[in-house]
Amino acid sequence: MADDALIVFLPSGRRGRFATGTPVLQAARELGVDIDSVCGGRGICGRCMIGVETGEFPKFGIESRSAHLGPMSAREHRYHGRHGLAPGRRLACAARLQGDLVVDVPAESQLHRQIVRKDPHERPVRLDPVVRLHYVELEAPGIHDQRSDLARLEQGLAEQWGLEIHAYDRTLLAELPLALRAGDFKATVAVREGRLLMAIWPGFRDRAFGLAVDVGTTTLAGHLCDLATGEVVAAMGVMNPQIRFGEDLISRVSYIQRHPERATELTATVRRAVGKLAAATAAEAGVEHREILEAVLVGNPVMHHILLGIDPSQLGRAPFPLVIDRSVDLRAGRLGLKLHPAARAYLLPCIAGHVGADTAGMLLAEAPHAAHEMCLLVDVGTNAEIVLGNRERLLACSSPTGPAFEGAQISCGQRAALGAIERVRVDPITLRSRFKVIGSDRWSDEPEFTSEVAEFGITGICGSGIIEAVAELFLAGLVLPSGLIDGSRAAECAQLVRDGQVYSYRLHAGTPEILVTQTDVRAIQLAKAALYAGARLLMDRMGVSTVDRIVLAGAFGSYIDPRHTMVLGMIPDCPLDRVLSAGNAAGAGARIALLNLAARREIEALVRRVEKVETAAVSSFQREFVAAMKIPHARDAFPHLDAAQDGRARDAAHQPLGQSAPIAQRTTQTRKVAGASDAGTR
Repeated sequence: MADDALIVFLPSGRRGRFATGTPVLQAARELGVDIDSVCGGRGICGRCMIGVETGEFPKFGIESRSAHLGPMSAREHRYHGRHGLAPGRRLACAARLQGDLVVDVPAESQLHRQIVRKDPHERPVRLDPVVRLHYVELEAPGIHDQRSDLARLEQGLAEQWGLEIHAYDRTLLAELPLALRAGDFKATVAVREGRLLMAIWPGFRDRAFGLAVDVGTTTLAGHLCDLATGEVVAAMGVMNPQIRFGEDLISRVSYIQRHPERATELTATVRRAVGKLAAATAAEAGVEHREILEAVLVGNPVMHHILLGIDPSQLGRAPFPLVIDRSVDLRAGRLGLKLHPAARAYLLPCIAGHVGADTAGMLLAEAPHAAHEMCLLVDVGTNAEIVLGNRERLLACSSPTGPAFEGAQISCGQRAALGAIERVRVDPITLRSRFKVIGSDRWSDEPEFTSEVAEFGITGICGSGIIEAVAELFLAGLVLPSGLIDGSRAAECAQLVRDGQVYSYRLHAGTPEILVTQTDVRAIQLAKAALYAGARLLMDRMGVSTVDRIVLAGAFGSYIDPRHTMVLGMIPDCPLDRVLSAGNAAGAGARIALLNLAARREIEALVRRVEKVETAAVSSFQREFVAAMKIPHARDAFPHLDAAQDGRARDAAHQPLGQSAPIAQRTTQTRKVAGASDAGTR
C-alpha cells in the first residue's frame, strides 16, 4: 500500500512494511526482532529503548530520518521526566512509524542479549611483555645536585635496572615532577621495549594491563590481560556495528566504492566499537583506563585498513593489493582508544589481499611452521582464511563463504544467543528431530526442556545449528547429495512441509515456527563449497592428497561438530580425532603478541614465508567449487568418515562417500526399514 513504510532493525537486519502509525514495538514483535519490554509496552520500564539511524542507506534502498517517527508521546514525555531519555533514543512501545526507518536495537534493549563465543583457549605463553613496570628509589635534588628530574630518573633506571633509556613519551613530562615529589622520589615507571619511558606513578605499583582485540567482520572480541602475570582478567565480545553497511567484507568495500565520502564513517564506527569494548573489559575487571598501557589488534585486511583509516577499495578488485602489509605501531589514541595517554597500539602484519593480520595471529597461536605434520588451518567466518603447510612450506588463501555459517541469510537464522537452536539430531528411522538451544543442556524431547527454556523461549537457529540440521537431514536421506530436500518422502515424514514448488523441514512447530528451507540448504551448500574448494586448491598446489591434522578456528569454527562438517563436505577427509577446535586462534595470537615481544619479531618474519594463492586467479577453483556443491562431494572420497559413520571399516575404494555410496546405501536401507515399520503399523 502507498501509505506503508519500510522499517529495518539493526543489528539483526530484519525488515518489513507496516501501515503508518504502527508502534515500533508491534512491528518488532511481528518480525521476531529481539526487544525487551518488562512492563508490557506501557512506557514504564524503559527496556524497549531504541535509536534512530538517520541518513541514506543504499543497502536497504531507503532514506531514514528522525521525522519518520511520530512526535514524542505523552508516555515518552512522562518517562523522560522521571528517568531521562538520551538524545536520539525513543521508546519502541510509544514511538509510531511515519515513514521509512532504520532502527538500532542496542544491546541493553535486547531480551536475548548477544552471547559472543570467542573465548581464547588458554595456551602456554612465554611471558616477555612489551611493557614492564620498574620501581626506583631516587635521591632528592639539592643545591649540589641539580640534575633535571628526567636525567635523575634515567640514571636511576640505568643503575638499578640496567636500562638504557633512549626516548620518552611527551605525556610523561607533565606527570614526572608531581609523581616524583608525591612519592618522596620513590616511583614506578612503565618502560616499553626496555628503552621508551611511558608512564610514572608515585610509590610502588604492580598493576599494568594490556588489551588484545580481534576485529572481526561480524564480531569484535577483546581480552584484557595482566601484563605482569599474563592472566586474562576480562574477556568480552560485541557485534561489529559495521553490519549496517553490509553483512560481509565485499559489501562493505562496495559501499565505500559507491560512497567514498562516507569511508570515514566506517572507520569511526569500528573505532567507537573497539573503544567501547576496551571500556567494557576494563569495567568488568575493575581496571582504570589509565592502567592499560598496550593494545594489540588483529583483523582481516578490510577491517585492518578501515580501522587504520585506509581506503580498502583496491581490495575489492583484482589484483587485490594491500596498502600496507607490515606491522603497524602507533599511539593508541590515534585509533580513538581511551587508554593511558601514552599507550601504544600494535597491529600484526597482513599476509596478502584477503589474508590478513587475523591469519597472522592464527599462525602465531597454532604454529604449523614448527611441525613436521601437514596441517590445515581454517578460520571459519564470513570470509574464511585457510592455511596449509608445515615447517617446510606454508600456503594460504581466502574463500568468500559469506555469512550463512553464522546464521545470516538463513530463513530462521540468528546469532548465537539465548534460545537459538545450536544442536540438531534427526532419527534415521522415524525421521523426527530433536534439538538443543543455547541456555539449556536439555534436548527438546526431554521432559524438563520446556520449563528450562520458558524464560527465553526458542528464538531461531544459529550457525552450528543449521550445519547440524542439514548434515542430519542428509544422513537421514531427507536431503539428497544434490542438496534437494526430498519431497517424495513427505508421506512418511510429517515434518516435511510443501513450500511452493519445493519442501522444507519443520524443526519447531511452535512460535516462532522454525524451518530448514530449500533456500537454507542452498546457502549452506554455497558456503561449504567455497570453503572446501579453497582447501582443495591449496592441497593441489602443495601436491598432497590428504592432511594429518585440521584445526577449525574462529567464533563459528569453535562450536561446530567435526563429524557434521565432514559429512557436509566442508573440510577434506581426515581422522576425526585429528580435527580440532582452536577457539579464537586469531585473538589468542594477539594475546601472545601482547605478552611476548619476541613473538612480534617471529610473526613479522614468518608472514614473509607464506605463499599466497589467489583463488580468483586460478582456473581450477571454479571446477573445485562446482564439485564441492554436492554433499559431501561429487568425486572426493571420505574413508575416515565412512569408518566412523558405521563403526566398521568400509571398502572406500569401491564405495567412496564422495560418490555417495556408503551413506546413500544406508539411506536406501533406512527407507526400507522405515517403510516396513510403516506397513507394520498400518
